[in-house]
Amino acid sequence: MEVTGRRGWDRVWSLRAPFGAAAALTAAVTFLAVVDPHEPGHYPVCPLYYLSGLYCPGCGALRAVHDLAHADLAGAARMNLLFVFCVPVVITLWARWALRSWQGRPTRPDIARPAYLWGLLVVAAVFTVVRNTPLGQLLAP
Repeated sequence: MEVTGRRGWDRVWSLRAPFGAAAALTAAVTFLAVVDPHEPGHYPVCPLYYLSGLYCPGCGALRAVHDLAHADLAGAARMNLLFVFCVPVVITLWARWALRSWQGRPTRPDIARPAYLWGLLVVAAVFTVVRNTPLGQLLAP
C-alpha cells in the first residue's frame, strides 16, 4: 500500500501515539536489560515487601523484564509468572491499537470495561494470596 497525498500522511501521523508508547517501553526495557535488577541496590525495594515481607503481584516484574530481555523465559517465569502471561496480552492490545490508528478508526477502550478490570483485579488478588502461602512457594520471586 503506497502512502501518498495528505490522506497517506494522516495515516502515518496517526501512528505517533502507539509508536511513541512503544519507543518509551523499548527504552525502559533496554535500561532494565543493561542495569541488572538481580543486583542489590540498583532499584528500590517493593514498599509492601519492605514493610510486611509479603510479595505484591508486581514483585519480581523488573527481574522478569531483565530475564525476558536476555531471552531467559524460564528465569522470567520464576520471577513473576503473572507478568510473563500478561506480556502477550499487552503486545496484542498494542498491535490492535496501532492497527485501529492506522485505519483511522477510533480506539475503543475495551480493556477498561468493568468486567475486565474486575477480572484482572481478582486474578491479581488470587495470585498475590497464593504466592504468599507455603503452597505457592514456587510463585515467589
